[in-house]
Amino acid sequence: MQETPTGTATILRVLRISLHVGFAVLLLVAVVRLVAGTAGSPSPVAVIAGLALSAALALVYLVGTILEKRHAGNASRFDPTPYSGWWLGAVMALWLLLLLVSGDFAWVAFPLFFLQLHVLPRRLALPAIVVSTALLIGALWFHSRASADGGLQLAMVMGPMFGAGFAVVTGLAYRALFLEAENQRIVADDLRRTRAELAKTQHDAGVLTERERLAREIHDTLAQGFSSIVLMGRSAGKALEEGDVEAANERLRIVQETASANLAEARSFVRDLRPPALEESDLVDTLRRLCEKTETEAAARGTALRCRFELVGTPLDLPTTYQTTLLRAAQASLANVWAHARASAVVVTLSFLGSEVTLDVFDDGVGFEPSTAAVNARGDGTGVGLQSLRERLAALEGSLDIESAPGEGTVVALRVPLPARDGGA
Repeated sequence: MQETPTGTATILRVLRISLHVGFAVLLLVAVVRLVAGTAGSPSPVAVIAGLALSAALALVYLVGTILEKRHAGNASRFDPTPYSGWWLGAVMALWLLLLLVSGDFAWVAFPLFFLQLHVLPRRLALPAIVVSTALLIGALWFHSRASADGGLQLAMVMGPMFGAGFAVVTGLAYRALFLEAENQRIVADDLRRTRAELAKTQHDAGVLTERERLAREIHDTLAQGFSSIVLMGRSAGKALEEGDVEAANERLRIVQETASANLAEARSFVRDLRPPALEESDLVDTLRRLCEKTETEAAARGTALRCRFELVGTPLDLPTTYQTTLLRAAQASLANVWAHARASAVVVTLSFLGSEVTLDVFDDGVGFEPSTAAVNARGDGTGVGLQSLRERLAALEGSLDIESAPGEGTVVALRVPLPARDGGA
């Protein structure tokens, strides 16, 4: 997995590179001193053995570090972690053999101390460093016996011990930085995952909101228009069967007008614009024409339905969302009247009452029991009228009341608080 681009990760990267470079430099210096005979006159066999063991140590070390780096960059690649203990054992064994060949390889121990702290658990790493330090001191003493001042000297003991102590302190600091970097990476991964989940949730919520908007618009406009077209088409066909061409033509004209209005409505709500009727006139005139259209269509179907519009109060210039909600409520209510009420008269009243605007639709039809009204969509796509209307009103903090009883007609009453006006009006 990728490292987080933090200051801590940069420090860790520099420390790792320094460790590898230090190991390579110390090993190379030891090989050069062995070949040059700086510490004495080694036999050809010792030189060849030293070169072979050094090459093997360099190869094993390089393979292990490359595999670790590749896995750190891409977690799907081979993971060498289960074999890290064996790898460290091979490195230490080759180093000990090199110590037997020449004391110059003693200084390679210092980067190996860091490897022990990195690969082994702390409870094993510290004893391993103590043992390695003791072996290092012993090797230095073994090779010093051939010199003029042979024997165990203080520098042979203090040097390795100081180096081991420094390696332990630095290694523990490295591990602390490593754990901090890991914690930062985990937090960063969690944050990215949370952001992705939040973005998906917001996207799903947006899709659901748009779907609900389209469902309301389709129900309140296209579905009602298509219902009217179907009824008008049947009525026109019946008129033709009876030989009444004039009535058939009139009903076909209404079909064409309704289809054209539906097409304009479809284009409008896809673009999320004002209803076409409100583009041509204000809400009051639009509701008045809606009543006239309802009465005309009822007459074309052979139904004697009188539809009257009444205005109470002084009309105000309402925001588009308010006008659209009130218009859709009137359309849905009138559609229910001619579809279910079997009424002879219906009155649409728009009232501007100070801090609120109301819309009441009264009919003298057969009425119904409000508690039995559909509140959820049915399988055929109907039954969403009241739910759609309540959702529209909820967005404006409005309310919907229905008063009805079998045989006593129906009143649909909407209350919408007016938006606050500048200047405290």
